[in-house]
Parts: sequence; structure tokens; C-alpha cells
Amino acid sequence: MPEFELRQTAILPTNPPPIVSIGLGGIVHDAHFPAYRIARFNVVGGFDINAERAAMMRDKFDIPRLYDSLSHTVESAPADAVFDIAVPGSAIADILREIPRGRAVLIQKPMGEDLAEARQILTICRERELVAAINFQLRFAPFIIAARDMIERGLIGELYDMEFRVQCNTPWHLWPFLFPLPRCEILYHSIHYVDLVRSFCGSAQSVYAKTLSHPSAPDLRGGARSMIIMDYGENPRVNVMTNHSHAYGTEKQQSYVKFEGSKGAIQIRAGLNMNYPHGAPDRFEYILLDNEDASWQTVDINGSWFPEAFIGTMASLMRFATGESATLPTSVDDSILTMATVEAAYDSSERGGTPLPAI
Repeated sequence: MPEFELRQTAILPTNPPPIVSIGLGGIVHDAHFPAYRIARFNVVGGFDINAERAAMMRDKFDIPRLYDSLSHTVESAPADAVFDIAVPGSAIADILREIPRGRAVLIQKPMGEDLAEARQILTICRERELVAAINFQLRFAPFIIAARDMIERGLIGELYDMEFRVQCNTPWHLWPFLFPLPRCEILYHSIHYVDLVRSFCGSAQSVYAKTLSHPSAPDLRGGARSMIIMDYGENPRVNVMTNHSHAYGTEKQQSYVKFEGSKGAIQIRAGLNMNYPHGAPDRFEYILLDNEDASWQTVDINGSWFPEAFIGTMASLMRFATGESATLPTSVDDSILTMATVEAAYDSSERGGTPLPAI
């Protein structure tokens, strides 16, 4: 066991305002509402264009009130409510135009389908003076909060290397809306890792990337495998490698993030991606070179990416909106830089590599 305690939980607001949900799809069922139950946040109403779906969610999560239209939702929501918007990226801008001026809004990622839509979303939020954040919740997974605590305390020294590796068999059929989209893997999955890197290292100088499909998922137009290098000069080296078509059993599946520093390292298995949707146990390991008997140690982490990480994004927005915090980590002003990084990755992928010189 370590000789120090690591923070693993997000800071909660003292008096959480009520939540009104717009969009009651799978991610709300699997993560938003379970997280809010854990944090004891109060969901007072919800709306979905699918009335049958909305009724199911009301019955399962005891939502006090369902609204029958978007206009009914914004007109009837409590004056201090936070709007939790979980809809496809292409629908975000139109919804934001209907949100009353000055309100707090948490928007499920991505911030639109491309950088052009992200700019539009940012403009609307600024014009309507919305307190708006994007739900880049991996930043608030308990194992990431713990890693950040170690790094900010200088326990692993200067960060030299950050790497993500995902090798799994993702059941894409669970998200049919992704199949016709021209962008999938980076925009809807690896974007989490791109954003997480930015939260530790800031924005990269440049990006090298390649995203491509897989013969096992020919109908998935937007890619199922990606390689992304985020260039920060000499240090840190940052690499994201994903392959969602590893259909060879669970034994060799991988899903990890690794931090290497001048005085130690951290490696975290994010089990959610493995054998999805059942997942595998998370694992948090570290080594500190300052110790005489330096060896890898394990820390017990309470909670996981789903659903606990979703507490943090909502809590940080609530605390900022109510004046308890001066910072909003996943604000639209910060999140558009993640979208710009994603855009650069797609540009790099389309341009291709450097041809070999003539011999």
C-alpha cells in the first residue's frame, strides 16, 4: 500500500441546482443518471423526441416531469436549472439557440461534428452568455483524478511520456447513428484521449494522424482504428493507438493510459473498453524511483469511468455557475481547442504520409 493518500473524487457543489435533461438516450441511461444518483443531484425533468423512450426513462429513474417539446422544456424548467444536453453533435446548435440567456448548460461531447460546428456552438454560447461546458468526463474518472494528484504533487517528476493503447472488440451496432457519419473513431472515441492529453500537457504544436476503417466493419464509414501523435517537441512524447476490431478473444485485449516521468510512472487499465459493455476491472499501478526498493505498486480505486466520471463534469459546471469555483475545466472556450486538435488529426490523415524519396 502507498504511504500517501490520493484524491479520487470530484469536488461537489454545496447546494446543487436542479437538472433538466434534453435528450434521454443511451449515454444518459448508462452514465448521466446513474452518476447523478450517486452524487444526489436532483433531475427534475426531461425531454426526448422519442416519447416512448422518455416514458421508459421516467419510470426507471423516477423523473418527476416529462416535457412534450423543446419549447415546453425551456419555458417550464426552474429558473436555476442546469440544462444537460445529450443529443447528436449536429443538433446542438439549434437547441442552444432556444436556451434562455445566461443559463448553465452541459453539452455531451463532441462539440459538433467538426470544427466549423464547434465554432458555431462557441459563438452561440458567447452571444447568449451561456455558462457552457462540454462533457469531456474522462478528466474526472477516479483513476485520472488520482493520477493528476500524483503528477501535480511532483511524485513522478517531469512528464516525459504519455501513451494510450486500446485493443478491443467494440460492438459498434450499439450506436447505429454512427454508421453513416463520415467521422467516427477519433471524433467519438479517441477525442477523450486527445482532450485528456490537453488537460495535462496543453495544446500540441502539431498533430500526425491516420484513421482508417476495418474489413470487419465495412459499413462504419468514419473509421475503426486510429494512430495519433501529438507533437510537443522533445517532451513529452504523446501517442494514441486504437484498434476496435481485435476479435480474437479477451485474453489479449488492452485498454490503458501510461504516464512516464523523470522520477516514476503510472499505468492505468481502463477496463470499460474491454469486453464492452461488460468491461473488465480497472487497475491503477505506479512506481517511484526515489524508493530504495522501487517496484510497481497497486492502489485501490473506488469507482470507474462509467458512471462516476460523469459526476465531475456536472459538479464542476455547477460550482462555477454558483460562484463556488473560479475555473471551468471543460468550458466551451477550452473544449474548442480539443476540437481543433481533432480537426488537425483528420487533416493529417487525409494528407497522408511523406512518400519515400527516389533511390
